[in-house]
Amino acid sequence: MPASDPDAESESVPTDDPAYPSDRNVLEPDCTRCPALADSRECISWGTGDRDADIVVVGEAPGHGDLEADRWQGGNWTGKAYTSRHSGRRIRRMVAQIGYGDDAYYTNAVKCFPADPDDPASNREPTPEERASCRTHLLTELEAIDPSVVLATGKHATKTVLAAEDRELEGFIDSVLEPVRCERLDVWLVPILHPSYQDVWIGRLGYEPEGYLEAIREVLAETVGTDV
Repeated sequence: MPASDPDAESESVPTDDPAYPSDRNVLEPDCTRCPALADSRECISWGTGDRDADIVVVGEAPGHGDLEADRWQGGNWTGKAYTSRHSGRRIRRMVAQIGYGDDAYYTNAVKCFPADPDDPASNREPTPEERASCRTHLLTELEAIDPSVVLATGKHATKTVLAAEDRELEGFIDSVLEPVRCERLDVWLVPILHPSYQDVWIGRLGYEPEGYLEAIREVLAETVGTDV
């Protein structure tokens, strides 16, 4: 795999926050495959974390973020996936709580912030062409890291992983916490709620927050290291 980001700096981590690495897994510096994304991003949000991880956490794409935040500015500014104040901090804390804080790798299906042309500080959905163009980066990460499980956060991340298997997503909510064996990728896919929408949907799935976390823990216990 490519070397760590040479410009990375070590960061002090508040004791009440989950950690995230100071380096990035830069696969294609200054990638311009998608002109609209290249124009709208501040920087490419590359993957971070343990490169021998059992779990790869996949998000949709970096949000706009907050440059004024002390630390959790977001991948559009830090260049590191899942480092936003809300979603990044929440998903990293959740993964740590279920026992994989030091054994997870975080990335996005699309590595650049997809700005809404009518509101550049808001995001739009990446186009199918953008997802397809960026998918090779994700596949490179999965091949190199060789995880047991891909924990896909949200509908679009789930669709991107399934597309690599030439499969479609029929209904996201019905797929949450239902493991799918991906033979081509040689991983288990476990869809979970995107942290930004988690509070809205947990109750509709019949969970309290602690019960939802325990359900994720149980599914991972069943799939990590499972040979098929």
